[in-house]
Amino acid sequence: MKPVYWEEAARTLIDRDPVLRALIERFPGVTLRSRGDAFSTLARAIVGQQISVKAADSVWQRFLTVAGVVAPRSVVERTVIELQRAGLSARKAAYLQDLARHFLDGTVNPGHWSGLDDDALIAELTRVRGIGRWTAEMFLIFHLQRPNILPVADLGLRKAVSLYYNRGRPISVRRLQSLGRTWAPWRTVATWYLWRSLDPVPVEY
Repeated sequence: MKPVYWEEAARTLIDRDPVLRALIERFPGVTLRSRGDAFSTLARAIVGQQISVKAADSVWQRFLTVAGVVAPRSVVERTVIELQRAGLSARKAAYLQDLARHFLDGTVNPGHWSGLDDDALIAELTRVRGIGRWTAEMFLIFHLQRPNILPVADLGLRKAVSLYYNRGRPISVRRLQSLGRTWAPWRTVATWYLWRSLDPVPVEY
């Protein structure tokens, strides 16, 4: 389902930023969409860490075959060696099992997330092994569809901003944060369209 704020956000960004105006007009009718539940979304984000989208999709499909059902109990019941057969590193396999245990024991509790602001929720998620700030931000964007996330460490976002705002030269974190302030409170939407400019097939977690 399309986020309820999407149309308002797009109109605001069109008015504020000529680069985003061109991108939004270039990709009509395509928006951020969430799929899966909280556990599978976080698991998919862990699988996708530090590898290309294409490679992540390949590993994920093999992981589905090994796990059978992407659920905490199913992952905990698999050995690290079994999970490695999907193409996962031993470290990522351990991360997935740690994530599953946090869901099973209630340490990670989706029931109270709606009452947490972005920073508080990121802080909770990053207590889990293997979930750094980038993974938590991907979760807030793709699963919870929080509207104002700016993942400054994301390589795709940095590449797009460098291309469109800095003549292809590397962009500093400070400059990216400055741009982000002009996009608030719709930084997620700006990020999504900048991603689209590099890959017209929408990424989903």
